[in-house]
Amino acid sequence: MADEKKEPWLNYLALSTVILAVCATLATFRGGSYSTRSVLSQSQAANQWAYYQSKSLKGYLYEIQKEAIETDLQQKEGSLAPEVLRDIRARLDSYTKRIARYDAEKEEISKDAKQFEQIRDDAQRHSQIFGIAVIFLQIAILLSSIAALLRKKLLWFLGMALGAVGVVYFANGFFLFF
Repeated sequence: MADEKKEPWLNYLALSTVILAVCATLATFRGGSYSTRSVLSQSQAANQWAYYQSKSLKGYLYEIQKEAIETDLQQKEGSLAPEVLRDIRARLDSYTKRIARYDAEKEEISKDAKQFEQIRDDAQRHSQIFGIAVIFLQIAILLSSIAALLRKKLLWFLGMALGAVGVVYFANGFFLFF
């Protein structure tokens, strides 16, 4: 059986295919990592918004109670003893402070929730770009494999062109330069 003569460009094809496969693997892992970060950040944002809602409800309950006491006070102010009046006003002041505290806490909670949403959005952008990179890299690997089997340089060049697009997306997945 005669040994087939190996064409030199097939060495470059093999090397370039390995490089594309490594890039595709790394893009898959990084895309998965960003996808996980996106899901976790969404969960944390949802938790913060639920916490925000609980603070809103508590503040609203104090507002309702305060308004009810104020309405009662307006109707009965002249008929109440001074010490009872002092107690009612102290309770109103306490409710006003609690309402203000809940409003301040809601602002802080809202900032945290929005920060988690920003992290989620950023992670989604990275993940999507890595996903596109994987698609181009996989197609390039496929074309390179077919080129090796059929010994067609044109298919390899087409695969390398698509691989170059995939590598650009792969780099963009890290840096978001476009």
